Amino acid sequence: MGELYVLHAPAVHAHVLGVVRNLDDADDVTQQVFAKLLTSLDRYRPGEAPFLAWVLRVARNTALDHLRRARVLPIDAVGDARMRDERGAEEVRASLRAALALLPQGQRDVLLLTHLVGLSPHEIAAVLGCSVRAVHGLHYRGRIAVRVTLTDLGSAPAVVGMAHRQQDGDDLLELSA
Repeated sequence: MGELYVLHAPAVHAHVLGVVRNLDDADDVTQQVFAKLLTSLDRYRPGEAPFLAWVLRVARNTALDHLRRARVLPIDAVGDARMRDERGAEEVRASLRAALALLPQGQRDVLLLTHLVGLSPHEIAAVLGCSVRAVHGLHYRGRIAVRVTLTDLGSAPAVVGMAHRQQDGDDLLELSA
């Protein structure tokens, strides 16, 4: 394990630093990655991916887990967000129904079979009696059309802002909705 650490720690640390964006957190997460490798090294399957790529995937997942755990959200914000979500949910559903209704049948079928039913492109091609390439094209065009319609309806997905500080300075809100 010592050899693995010496060989791969610099690459893991650099990769993790790119995700967590904090040197101290990157140090901690790098240590967590190698602690994880002690128990999960037997999960690596040679031939599926280069070893370093597999280690960097473990590092990325560990860094993302670290970021999820580090979110600080005041309890008042949770209640407010839940109420906003409940009020806006019906509007979003209605907008999505409208956007799907405007699609040609093939695009709508591919989007629903992909995102609602969870079928793969090969399975969808078999169901619809078309080629996998056609499924990919229908999916691409359908997603763009739905995105444009949802934007026009004011229901496009919003980008979440990171690392906002509240005015009173008491609480740190790292992820705001």
